[in-house]
Amino acid sequence: MELRHLRCFVAVAEELHFGRAAKRLHLSQPPVSLAIKELETELGLRLFERTSRHIQLTPGGEEALRDARAVLARTESMRQHAGNAARGHGGSLSVGFISLAAYSFLPDVLRRFTTDFPEVRISLHESTTDQLLGDLESGTLDVGCIFASPLLPATLTYRATNRDPLIIALPEHHRLAHLARVPLERLADEQFLTFERHFGPMMFDTVVSTCMRHGFSPRIFPARQMHTIVSLVSGGIGVALVPACVEVLHREGVVYRPLRGDRTPVETGVAWRTEDDAPPVRAFIRYLPRMLAKAR
Repeated sequence: MELRHLRCFVAVAEELHFGRAAKRLHLSQPPVSLAIKELETELGLRLFERTSRHIQLTPGGEEALRDARAVLARTESMRQHAGNAARGHGGSLSVGFISLAAYSFLPDVLRRFTTDFPEVRISLHESTTDQLLGDLESGTLDVGCIFASPLLPATLTYRATNRDPLIIALPEHHRLAHLARVPLERLADEQFLTFERHFGPMMFDTVVSTCMRHGFSPRIFPARQMHTIVSLVSGGIGVALVPACVEVLHREGVVYRPLRGDRTPVETGVAWRTEDDAPPVRAFIRYLPRMLAKAR
């Protein structure tokens, strides 16, 4: 039994005329008649009652018609799904991200991507840069939104998406909270909340080097997530140098101020396996911000 048998059978059953069915299928009549005969032999029953003036389905033919339509519908669905997947319109995409990406470029990228590719199943996983790099290498994730990292494995490609200047997050009752721009050197005695170096080496090094340019080495209180850092600032545990995009976190008890005479940038971007040619991955990459695009 072949699909051509089913297509001919459905056409004849719906037209109840061999000539019209053949025309609909862009065939001559003999191949259509032969397909019906072969299908009846395969099934071991008559599908049509034929007279000199008309044909009609037998009870067995009516039952077979329902199944034939279902098989052809599933075949068409398979064809469409396979074609959509090849074009990036189907399949799945696993996206890992640091919390900072959720405050900057990721929501807009996801909104535009899911609008254009609604059939792609997306799973989101928040983590730290070091963990995301490991998950990308192992194949657990398809793409990762990370801090720029000097530890990028050779198997991955990276594209920068954002460079945000550092600003200072202060408890709202801090002695410098009233200033429009804060001189960083006046915070030399404060405790600085930031990532442990293992989890975010570029962010950690940027915070330390920025403080040292202003004449002091910071006392570090480590944390793993940006929202945790901001929450600890609100509790008066310390202050924090954070990328400017973190201002969208309107945490009660926290104020954000630019630094006086310093616009040190923090870079974030997206990494993926260089050899991964899965259509959803390639499609997602096309939606990344391009102004700061670079690959390595």
